[in-house]
Amino acid sequence: MEDVRRAVLRWALANAAEHGGKASPKAVMGKILAELPGWKSRIAELSIIVDQVVDEVNRMTPEEQQFQIRKVGLPEKRVEERRGLPDLPDIHEYKTIVTRFAPNPNGPLHMGHVRAALLSHEYSRRYKGKFILRFEDTNPENAMLEMYELIKRDLRWLGISWDEEYYQSDRVEIYYAHAEELIREGKAYVCECDVENFRKLRDSGLPCPCRNLTASENLSRWRKMLAGGYDEGRAVVRIKTDLSHPNPAVRDWPALRIVTKSHPRVGGKYLVWPLYNFSTGIDDHLMGVTHVIRGKEHEINEERQRAMYAHFGWKYPTAVQYGRLSMPGVELSKTQTMQMVRSGNLQGFDDVRLATIAALRRRGFLPAAIRQLIFDIGLTPVDSSLSWETLYAYNRKFLDPVANRYFFVANPVKLLVHNAPKFKEVRLRLHPSKPEMGERVLPIVIENDSPVFYVAKDDMATLRVGDIFRLKDLMNVKLERLAPVFEASFHSLEVMDVPKFQWVSAGAVVLEVIKPDASVETGLAEPSVAALNVGDIVQLERYGFVRIDSTSPKLIAVYTHK
Repeated sequence: MEDVRRAVLRWALANAAEHGGKASPKAVMGKILAELPGWKSRIAELSIIVDQVVDEVNRMTPEEQQFQIRKVGLPEKRVEERRGLPDLPDIHEYKTIVTRFAPNPNGPLHMGHVRAALLSHEYSRRYKGKFILRFEDTNPENAMLEMYELIKRDLRWLGISWDEEYYQSDRVEIYYAHAEELIREGKAYVCECDVENFRKLRDSGLPCPCRNLTASENLSRWRKMLAGGYDEGRAVVRIKTDLSHPNPAVRDWPALRIVTKSHPRVGGKYLVWPLYNFSTGIDDHLMGVTHVIRGKEHEINEERQRAMYAHFGWKYPTAVQYGRLSMPGVELSKTQTMQMVRSGNLQGFDDVRLATIAALRRRGFLPAAIRQLIFDIGLTPVDSSLSWETLYAYNRKFLDPVANRYFFVANPVKLLVHNAPKFKEVRLRLHPSKPEMGERVLPIVIENDSPVFYVAKDDMATLRVGDIFRLKDLMNVKLERLAPVFEASFHSLEVMDVPKFQWVSAGAVVLEVIKPDASVETGLAEPSVAALNVGDIVQLERYGFVRIDSTSPKLIAVYTHK
């Protein structure tokens, strides 16, 4: 029985290490049954053991989990062939695979957007095809000039390059030509109906009066639209579809409408602007897009566009749709984000409270981690819920091998150590398992023949007089006095199984850390931290990973995660 419990503990620790410190009983059960198939006949008994051990592991601090991993070891990983992303369908039907990412520049990118971008880019490169960046900016009411460059910056940071770049606001004449072609052929019409009246007729499967006008009459209305003869909202071009279609939203859908607001790129050059399905459908055909990779919420849009393609006699691209990706606790819409930024409630689009790509970059998430996470989620049609813990686990896997280590003491308190060896400094590795990464030096100040240290107030609050603890990588000391300052006496040098606290001494620098809720924690960091550059991502031992955000006039870091 003890052997079984030990095996469960190993798998629980392994699962917790891969998922932000929280193991899943179901996942652990699967691993145990694969390792010990004889327990399938005792599943109820095994379930009790698994639940107990997983609960114990999930209650451990990260440091306790690491200690247990070193103690019991991790199970050997089976060598499995990585499947990676599946092949796209219909690849043999096309000479060149062409994909696209088509953002609306009405707000910053977030994880949901970059899923489409990363998958589309990856597949274009897999098949040595072409990748297009197309800004779908045909709504002057929400297009934002600064978003074009921010989106391109985010994409480049993620490792995405593109072969062609388009702005739909530069292609309005192309949409006009195609709209006029459909109107001439009686496959589209200009509707002047009140929106509510049209909706009632549509929902009943009945045509509105405008539908039965001649092509000549509709062309006259079309030219009137272009000439500014209608007020905004008084006329719209509709694509004729099957009025008996089971989904009313597909029936005679709107293709172009009047918007009088000036566009941030082209000003007041145009009054008539295409809606999403019209401009997107036309561009996908004209640009030779072979595969459209997007969320399954676009299923209705696909039906609308297919009806238009039938009018033109075009072949519709291969549609590849995946499930929705959501992040619990990240509920802000683009509109809400914009309002909060403009009102000053958020500091910008990289405010640490947001889940935008700009905010993740500022916090210290690596593009490689985001790419790997998206590729592992892949094209699954099932809706996925992405937790922060999962994102942390992916990022930690990439950060841990490369991040330099430093000491940081939050809310520091002074500690005197009596009768201690007279160390003037201590040299520690920048990375505990990689000596080739070099060392850093921590000087130690002496006052009245006793070394002076600063340690975290919260750490000292866990101790009582007489307790022994270790100043990490230096010495063991015994707490002797709590007030007016903390005083301890030297105990020994060898590593003991006692609490270990990070510390600083001479030359410590003030460091402010911006937490994910935008609160600020101030403390002292070892002197080497002052030499870091903006953008450096390091690990503050027993505290977490941080990214240097500013070095002047103050040294500021942004908290990444544990």
